[in-house]
Amino acid sequence: MRFAYILLLLVFLLGCKEDYTPKPRGYYRIAFPEKSYTPLNRSFPYDFEIPEYAQIEKDTRNRNEPYWINIAVPENKVEIHISYYDLNSKQDDKKLLMELMEETRTLAYKHSIKADAIDERLFLNPAKKVYGTIYAIDGNAASPMQFFLTDSTRHFLRGAFYIREVPDIDSLSPVINFIEPDIIHIIETTSWN
Repeated sequence: MRFAYILLLLVFLLGCKEDYTPKPRGYYRIAFPEKSYTPLNRSFPYDFEIPEYAQIEKDTRNRNEPYWINIAVPENKVEIHISYYDLNSKQDDKKLLMELMEETRTLAYKHSIKADAIDERLFLNPAKKVYGTIYAIDGNAASPMQFFLTDSTRHFLRGAFYIREVPDIDSLSPVINFIEPDIIHIIETTSWN
C-alpha cells in the first residue's frame, strides 16, 4: 500500500514538470449571412433600404405611433429602434426640432458611463435633403450606435441600435462590426416621402 502512495506521489511530481496552460475561455463562432438590401416598401413618410436578413416589427411599446418600428435581426439578438416625428403636425416645429435633437444627444450620452468614447459624426445628403448626426459609442454600452436624421422642416427620424445581450465588448464586437455597416446603409439610403 505504501508503494502505491509513493508511486502516485512520484507521478504527480513528475507530471507537473512541463509548463501547462489551461485552455482560454472561448466564444461561439457566429456565422453571418451575405450582405444584401431591400427597400422598406411601406407607406411611411420615410424610406430606406434594410438588410434582407432583417425583419420589420411594429413597435409594440408605442402603439399610438404608427411610424415607429423595430428592425430586428433575431439570429444576433439585434434591434434597431426607429422613431419618427412629423414636425409640421406640431405648433412650434423649430422648437420641437431642437428639443428632439437635444433629446437624441442626451440619450446617446447616457451611455457615457459605460462607454470608452462617443464619436459624433455629421451626415449630410443635400440631394435627398437628409441631414443628421451619428453617435458611435465604443465600449460596453448597451447601444453601440444611435443617430438622428431630419430635413430641418418636416421630418425627424431617430434610430438606436441595441443588442439584447449583456454588454461585453469582447464577445459582441463581431456582431457590432457586422451590423454597423447596415445602419450606415440605412442612413445613406434614407429619403422622405
